[in-house]
Formats: sequence, structure tokens, C-alpha cells
Amino acid sequence: QVQLVESGGGWVQPGGSLRLSCAASGSIFSAYRMRWYLQAPGKQRELVADITYGGTTNYADSVKGRFTISRDNAKNTVYLQMNNLKPEDTAVYYCNALRLLDGREYWGQGTQVTVSS
Repeated sequence: QVQLVESGGGWVQPGGSLRLSCAASGSIFSAYRMRWYLQAPGKQRELVADITYGGTTNYADSVKGRFTISRDNAKNTVYLQMNNLKPEDTAVYYCNALRLLDGREYWGQGTQVTVSS
């Protein structure tokens, strides 16, 4: 199985930027499709972006053009660059690893992102 540790959350003013990181360990990184989810207070967790080992990406409509997901396979790390942040981006952000072999998913502990003035 894989262990995931997120970092990089915090407080930022509207229009600002943050970069989240998710370090994976314990398994072969190439065996996983990596994703970022967010969960706002009182709402369900929702997919923000995902990336294949080869670098193919997909984004939720709400973040297209503002967020960029990337991965460094040599460092077993996936990133989420968030630009032009809005108050509605405020949420706990979770890193997720989807194991391609059997569809099993693993989650990080989450990191809080707060966008306010």
C-alpha cells in the first residue's frame, strides 16, 4: 500500500496562490493515478484534478485555468499549483492515490486551504 502526506496549505487572500504537495511512499508510484480532492464545510468531497503516470491531466470545471496538477515521478510527489484563489476554494484538500491494478484508493490526512481577506 501507499502512504500519502500532504503539505502546503494555509491562508491566502483572494487572488493569491498556494502550492500543495503530496509525498507518496511505500509502493511503486507508477502504479497509481494521483488525484486531488477538496471538501468544503458541510459538503461532499469532490474531485479537483487528476494525473496519470504519463502526465495526462483532467480538471474540474471550477478550477480550469487556475489550478495545475503535476507529478515528479523521481520524487514520488504530486503537486497542485493553485492560482487566482477565490473564497469558494476554501476547503480541506486531500491527496488520493488510485491503484490501477484493483481500483483501491488511499488518502492523505488533508491540508486546510483558507481564502479570505
